[in-house]
Amino acid sequence: MKTKDRYIYPAIFEPDSDNRYSVSFPDLPGCLTEEDTVEEALRMAQDALKLHLYGMEKDGDPIPAPSVPSSLEVDDSGFVSLVDVWMPAFRKSMEIKSVKKTLTIPKWLNDLAEREGVNFSYILQKSLKEYLREHSDEYLD
Repeated sequence: MKTKDRYIYPAIFEPDSDNRYSVSFPDLPGCLTEEDTVEEALRMAQDALKLHLYGMEKDGDPIPAPSVPSSLEVDDSGFVSLVDVWMPAFRKSMEIKSVKKTLTIPKWLNDLAEREGVNFSYILQKSLKEYLREHSDEYLD
């Protein structure tokens, strides 16, 4: 599956009885958000679109072509807006994002490391990179 750097999709913005805005993407079922103001809804629509498309890319799902905005039906109180996302920086931020891992080590090793002020995250990252360099054809920074 080929990924693109830029995606532009129409989103439907609809106010509810509390004047909150729900946002949906007709071409991307499940890509939704809801916010208090139009400004927040526009910003969060962009975040929702990036996350949804990133997940589809990672899962190898086909990414549909966007609808023509004028073909979408919207209630009188709602409107359609194009939402534009630039994926390279977002992909990179997702790839370097830290994740929490739970692991088990012997108590004596934990006690000694804590006494010495060891930064567990740093040591684990450094050790994993060294291990992977030795056991992989890919170079890791």
